[in-house]
Order: sequence, then C-alpha cells, then structure tokens
Amino acid sequence: MRHLPDPEKAKPCVLVIDDDEAVAWAIAARLGKDFRVVGLSNPARAVERARDEQPGVILCDINMPGMQGDDVAFALSQDSRTARVPLIYLTALVGPEEAPEFEGVFGDYPALSKSATTEELRDAIAAALGLPDGD
Repeated sequence: MRHLPDPEKAKPCVLVIDDDEAVAWAIAARLGKDFRVVGLSNPARAVERARDEQPGVILCDINMPGMQGDDVAFALSQDSRTARVPLIYLTALVGPEEAPEFEGVFGDYPALSKSATTEELRDAIAAALGLPDGD
C-alpha cells in the first residue's frame, strides 16, 4: 500500500519559545488549524531544535530566565541553518494596541503582544512567511 504524505507535515511550522508552557500550548491550540506548532519552554533547547526543525517562523518570548529573547535571536542569527528564519518577539510587555508604537524598539524584529487575537497572530505569521493576505 502506498503511503500518503502526512498533512500535518505539509503545514508551515511555527516554533514557539516561551518559558511559560501554558503560553506555548495556548498558541498551539489557536494556530493548529493552519500551522504545525512546536512549543518549547527551554530557550537553549529551542535554539537547537530550530536548527533541526527548520521552522518557517519563530515566535519568541523576550523575558525568559537563563536566555533572553535577544540572546535567542543572536544565537539563531549566527547559524546559517537558522539565520534567515523570520523571528517575531512575543511579549506581555505591550498590549495589542501598543505594538505598532514599538516598531524597531526590539531591533529588526517585530513584536506581537501575547494578548493579540488569533487573527493578528495568523496575519503576522502569514506576513513573515510571505503568504498572501487572506482577505
């Protein structure tokens, strides 16, 4: 019998890095219909996993113990396997209405509020992946 491709593997992969596992699980639940979400709470392990997984986009918390979001971004930028993977900071530091005001504050990476709507999350990921607008 011929094996069919796994439809989950066909979805773009989103790697979520957040020291709060509940946040990663919540995002996975919200995005699972459209994306294959891999959530990790250990930033150093997530950097290694990104090298193996080759996600389409990475959502990364900023304030984490041991390895801050900017440390994660730097480590990813130094490896040819992950340097071109789009990264979006996921933060509780700003609300959804404040995110546009913080453009450029977090380096070259966009920031998205953890309280962003599912549609805002999907739109930001789709833009990072270069997918057409769903409107």
